[in-house]
Amino acid sequence: MSPCQLYCFAESGNSYKAALMLALSGASWEPIWVDYFGGETKQPAFRTQVSAMGEVPVLVHEGERIAQSGVILDYLAEQTGRFGAQDARERREIWGWLLFDNHKFTSYFATLRFMLGIQNAGESPVTEFLRARVNTAFGIVEQRLTGSAFVAGERPTIADLSMVAYLYYPEHTGVDLDAFPRIRDWMQRIAALPGWKAPYELMPRGPARAARG
Repeated sequence: MSPCQLYCFAESGNSYKAALMLALSGASWEPIWVDYFGGETKQPAFRTQVSAMGEVPVLVHEGERIAQSGVILDYLAEQTGRFGAQDARERREIWGWLLFDNHKFTSYFATLRFMLGIQNAGESPVTEFLRARVNTAFGIVEQRLTGSAFVAGERPTIADLSMVAYLYYPEHTGVDLDAFPRIRDWMQRIAALPGWKAPYELMPRGPARAARG
């Protein structure tokens, strides 16, 4: 596979999904840091030249510019032959979990992390609501992992890489992962894959935020 470029920033769990896939696949790639906190994604130049959606990650490969982490993961699975579906039934299973991730699993957890761990907004009825939704979604995945090592079966797929990504961030969320031991074990299985790195090891941070640790 020819080299890729990934528009990203280290604090972005959605960017980490794509970066982790690239790392685990052994692909050649270059991160292009996006100054999200400085408002770069809101600028007209970014929206016309990088992403009309004003979001990261964006993958550039062989003249294609691909947005949205789930689409990027699917594309990379096709290009690398890694972590993708082996048949139509498995593809449906993987996409079912990818959609569940975007709507429930990552969605609530990422918002909670952003409010408490990035914005330091403090607890509120909103964070209590989000945490309740997180615990419900995590409970579903905990049960799923009772009967299989990975969410789509007995081998890791892009569904796992999408769903697990935000769980490796250290920021405070108030979610007790010790209450979900199968999710903890699943995280360890993913982290044991050759090429795995934590998000702040894979992608660049802005100078001001990096200095704060």
